[in-house]
Amino acid sequence: MNACGVCGAPATVHLTDIVNKKKRQTHLCEQCARDQDLISDDPTPQLNLQPLLQLIMGQMAAADAPGGSVAPTGGLTCDECGLKYVQFKALGRLGCPNDYDAFRESLDPLLERIHRALTHVGKVPEARRVGSGSVRDLKRRLAEAVAAERYEEAAQLRDAIRAKDQPV
Repeated sequence: MNACGVCGAPATVHLTDIVNKKKRQTHLCEQCARDQDLISDDPTPQLNLQPLLQLIMGQMAAADAPGGSVAPTGGLTCDECGLKYVQFKALGRLGCPNDYDAFRESLDPLLERIHRALTHVGKVPEARRVGSGSVRDLKRRLAEAVAAERYEEAAQLRDAIRAKDQPV
C-alpha cells in the first residue's frame, strides 16, 4: 500500500501524469486530496458519458438519415412499466414485454441491424418442439393448433402422436 506523499497516511487517491513520455505518480490520502481541491466536499452528480454520447450519435444519425430524420423517439413511453425510450437507449435494457410493442417503430430497425432479421430462426426450446412431451400433452397441443387453425403444426403433432402410439 502506498503512503500519502504529503502527510504519510495511507493513500486512497492515486494520480498519474504523463508529460513528454515521462510518467509521474502522486499518492495522496483523502484529506490531502481535498486540501488540494482534487476531491470536492459536495458530492455532485457524475456525468455519465455513454448515454450522452448515444444520444448525440442518435441525433447525428437522424440528421444523416435519408429524408432528413428517423421516427421521433424522444416522447415514447411504455404504458405498462413507464420506461422511456431515452432510458432504454441509455441502459440498453427493456423494462417489460410490452416495451417491444411500445417502441416497435424504433426497435425494428435496431433489431434488424443487430440480428439481420426481424423473426427468430434459431433453435426451438425442447418443451416447444413438435414431437416432445407426453401423448396427453401432444393431444392438448394438437387441439390448440386446430382451434387456432395452425394446420401444419397440427399435422406434425398428429404424426408425433401416431409415432408414440406405435408399438416398438
